[in-house]
Amino acid sequence: MQNALTSICIVGGGTAGWMAATLLSSALRGSKIQITVVESPDIASIGVGESTVPSIMDFIQASGIDLKEFIQATSASFKLGIRFDDWSTVGQRFFHPFGRVGKDINGFDFYQAWLKSVENGDESRWLDYSPSAIMAEQQRFMLRPRQPQNWVLASYAHALHLDAVQVADYLRGLCLKRGVARTEATVNKVKVDEKSFIQGLELENGASIHSDFFIDCTGFKGRLIQEALQVGYQDWSDYLPCNRAVTVQTENVGNPVPYTVATAREAGWTWTIPLQHRTGNGYLFSSGFCSDDKAMATLVNSVRGKLLSEPKVIPFVTGKRNKIWHNNCLALGLAGGFLEPLESTAIHLVYKTLVHFIRHFPDRDFDPDNEHSFNQKIDTDYLEIRDFIILHYCTSGRRDTEFWRWCQTMPVPDALSEKLRLFRKRGQMEHSPGQFFTSDSWYAILEGMNIRPQKYHPLLDAFHPQGLASTLSENRQSIRTEVQKMPKHYDYIQAHCPAR
Repeated sequence: MQNALTSICIVGGGTAGWMAATLLSSALRGSKIQITVVESPDIASIGVGESTVPSIMDFIQASGIDLKEFIQATSASFKLGIRFDDWSTVGQRFFHPFGRVGKDINGFDFYQAWLKSVENGDESRWLDYSPSAIMAEQQRFMLRPRQPQNWVLASYAHALHLDAVQVADYLRGLCLKRGVARTEATVNKVKVDEKSFIQGLELENGASIHSDFFIDCTGFKGRLIQEALQVGYQDWSDYLPCNRAVTVQTENVGNPVPYTVATAREAGWTWTIPLQHRTGNGYLFSSGFCSDDKAMATLVNSVRGKLLSEPKVIPFVTGKRNKIWHNNCLALGLAGGFLEPLESTAIHLVYKTLVHFIRHFPDRDFDPDNEHSFNQKIDTDYLEIRDFIILHYCTSGRRDTEFWRWCQTMPVPDALSEKLRLFRKRGQMEHSPGQFFTSDSWYAILEGMNIRPQKYHPLLDAFHPQGLASTLSENRQSIRTEVQKMPKHYDYIQAHCPAR
């Protein structure tokens, strides 16, 4: 191809920058495109994204990474979902598991069949049919063994808890072995032409870098996409008022569990992310309802284990750039946008952005229709995740603080309002191809918030109650029996992939 790209410059290291270099070095293997990462020694990574979702496994596979080596190098533990404490009301908890919950019965969604069974007097929990939830409950884990497709636990899925700094270090080393170039320098100036294309970078050491395409991984600042190209930003604070986070690392107390814990607090929520060598903690809150000092005290008083770092406050504005891709610049990670980590989607959005970019990979003509198609797809991804996060706030039953009372009357996007209206009537939850959160994810949050539909599907009345009850009872017992055969989560890690 005459107009093929010959060079890509990634500005900024950290998790996003080195993920980009890793995936692109794999996808572009055999091409003559030179990948360069410009990494400043003066700018520390924020280190977000220590808790992930199952797409991290897709990234690892697509990048040609050895899973065991990656886990050992990043002090990772396994993650089967998220436990939500005190979200519906204080004292109640629920679980959002990865993977499927139950199996469709005669073409009907399992959730509908379970609702019918509950109507008949069944006292089982919906999560009793989730392999991931039962594994998490019993703190058991093993990587998927070779089993037939009808294995009762076949639908479980998992992600990882990661040390973000160690992830960047590991990926950097891998990329350098693959021939990715690294320049350690701080960008002094971004040169832009009259058509709003980036021509090159001037570095503080006096050197210049020219490239066909640039990937902005400079964090919230957006040195390229915003400061140079001025694409603008969509502020979603009206929907999601939390605008600050305080973080701290602590020593582990006990063995790491295979799930993240998200606990609702007076003016937001705290997270607990267990790694092999430490625990990551944070309090995400709204400055309109809580001061930095009070948030810091709340977090420090809630953690277990000795503090390993000084608490750090991080301000942010929820939202995204008006364009994630503009001309010859792609914004990645925090440079592209920020959605609070309630569902651990930061690294997922980095990966998804890169997947869309590779599918829309440009030449030097930079077709605007190709760019527009990409931006439409990534916009849809951001909006889906935004609305799913809003779901946790607008359906909470808490009214005990000013923050949670605000959530009772908070603005809700029209698409989410309609989705909830249809669900409340008949439990309908449409899932479109390409959407990240499945119907089961929506059911998990709504069930956890004690919200059930008024009716189940009427054709389920044709099911014999005893036959349905027998099928469900056999299914949940089979899950528990198989889970009992698994090793404990921590024992499995120590036997197969202990941190180096």
